[in-house]
Amino acid sequence: MPIKELDYAPPLYLRNSHLHTVYASFARSALSVEGRLRERVDTPDGDFLDLDWYQRGHDRLLIISHGLEGHSERPYVLGMTQQAVQQGWDVLAWNYRSCTGEPNRKLQSYHSGSTEDLDFLVKLAVKRGYKSVSLCGFSIGGNKTLLYLTRDKQWVPDEVRSAITFSVPIDLVATSKKLAKPLNRIYMRNFLTTLEDKLKQKKALYPKQISLEGYSRIKTFEQFDGRYTAPMNGFESAIDYWTQSSSGRHLDKLEVPTALITSLDDPFLTPSCFPRDIATENPNFHLMLTRYGGHVGFVTKGTGAYFSEQQGLSFLNDHT
Repeated sequence: MPIKELDYAPPLYLRNSHLHTVYASFARSALSVEGRLRERVDTPDGDFLDLDWYQRGHDRLLIISHGLEGHSERPYVLGMTQQAVQQGWDVLAWNYRSCTGEPNRKLQSYHSGSTEDLDFLVKLAVKRGYKSVSLCGFSIGGNKTLLYLTRDKQWVPDEVRSAITFSVPIDLVATSKKLAKPLNRIYMRNFLTTLEDKLKQKKALYPKQISLEGYSRIKTFEQFDGRYTAPMNGFESAIDYWTQSSSGRHLDKLEVPTALITSLDDPFLTPSCFPRDIATENPNFHLMLTRYGGHVGFVTKGTGAYFSEQQGLSFLNDHT
């Protein structure tokens, strides 16, 4: 599929990628969607997930996966939910394990390469009667989505018709190293703070398996993932975890119509996250690039739909 250069021009004050990224996180603080139904479901391995359903009686469902250390009430999730509901979709916005303020039951919570929970929810939706299911993923939620559709495509039921992803770190090795650079220190500090809070909660459940001694010396994902994520999830090292969990190496296997909307000025991503070669070879992979947009930004002036929501839903509506 030819690469598409999208015509997106944000307000002049948002043409700084860092400002755009931060601004997008706070600009919609009062956004809400009526009719949310919160449900807790038990997973096959004895854990639980907290789900937000927005049901209007439609037979097509959009499942939204949030970003790292996010949750189902983040503005970008609610913005997409609001626009999808208005355009004739039911929506399921789900929370990764330990992402609703309560620690999950297992020692392991979630990581960038796990897709079992997404598969469980897709099959739950089909079991409940949805004839058409589409997927939406932001940042690592997009990485999970792409992994599910490619590396783990043997699990995907026929009801899954399309997917849209945004600002995806499809090369976790390069992205993690870029986030370690001084310009991205503010993001790292925020991630490590929320991850520490979750570890404190989990330590109360597993005091012998988790130690926080020396945590303040951790400054990068390589240090965090090497100490916690990798050993807790059966990886040999942070590099092994990132390599095995990167969706970019599997995109040639994509069989479901899928779009990746990403900004060339994204402060988290590297050129390896803009897979132009695969986009020209695989007709199911639609690479949509913008000059500006930051990371999960794409702000539109005013109170209407963001550019990402407009483009994403246009693609989904054309492929269901």
